[in-house]
Amino acid sequence: MQEIHFTYLNGPDIERLALTDQEILDAVEAGLLAQGRGETVIEPRVHLEPDPAFNGHFNVLRGYVAPMKLAGVKIVGDYVENYRRGLPSEMALLNLFDPQTGMPVALLDATAITEMRTGAVTALGARYLARKGSKVLGHVGARGTAYWNVRLLDKLFDLDEIRVHSRRPESREPFAERLSADLGKPVRAVESWEACLKDADILVEASRLDRPTPLFKTEWVKRGAFVVPYGTMSAVELSLTDVMDKLVVDDWGQCKGGKLGSLRAHVEAGKLSDQTLHAELCQIVAGDKPGRERDDETILFWHRGLSLSDIALGHAMLEKAKRLGIGQNLRFA
Repeated sequence: MQEIHFTYLNGPDIERLALTDQEILDAVEAGLLAQGRGETVIEPRVHLEPDPAFNGHFNVLRGYVAPMKLAGVKIVGDYVENYRRGLPSEMALLNLFDPQTGMPVALLDATAITEMRTGAVTALGARYLARKGSKVLGHVGARGTAYWNVRLLDKLFDLDEIRVHSRRPESREPFAERLSADLGKPVRAVESWEACLKDADILVEASRLDRPTPLFKTEWVKRGAFVVPYGTMSAVELSLTDVMDKLVVDDWGQCKGGKLGSLRAHVEAGKLSDQTLHAELCQIVAGDKPGRERDDETILFWHRGLSLSDIALGHAMLEKAKRLGIGQNLRFA
């Protein structure tokens, strides 16, 4: 039997790759385009909750992207209280395989991948669904994915005003300071959900709640705004979908099932259904459905997180790692 090797990219390797904002956006958009063209397979995520007392669970995401010749499985832990231990709330591994033989191709630290691809999907959603002149961002949440939401949204919109909020001052203040330094513009930490979100052009909710709690008030959403709620536990009112002209998701199969997600109650109440859904984002990227058509449209985009985006970004990292000679070649058999 011939020797089989695979590539291992650890956390420091991912940092050394130093993907640019544009490289991240391009990779994730390529995955969305493949999805829109029917060149992918995506299976609904599954969960593992070892013990409710641990206040955390694992998500398992699975997919195949034909143009990249890769199948992938990502396992990501989501543990809300990890900050008390000095650990990220989300840590992940991405396994990439040859879809024709099943042989392992690569294993990647996917913690940064999860953060980057989530931010990229938020930003790409805004590219197609937010008003072109959007200049004010209200962002609730300061976890890992939040940084890339703000950074990549600013990359696309060159925002004039950025407000951020999270439950803990010791979290939101450093978050705002880091963004201010990296973006080269003021980022303001505010003390309430309302001060953060009310009348913003783009409203992103990436909170970390223990249980569904309607802290995001529908009345704060102005006409023509773009709203992205994606917390694991719902933070929005049931009336939120009533003020929307278009409801868009990343993958309807994932969004309509399971017990978690920001709009789970809206699905169960029939407010988000096959009949009320406008499109999946991939259909808009592929040109099969329209995105924003008028400045006064109020649009909501709910994304659960795509295995396809993980695979697409992992593929881009592998290709760059080969060019730069980064990573380890490990023997499998």
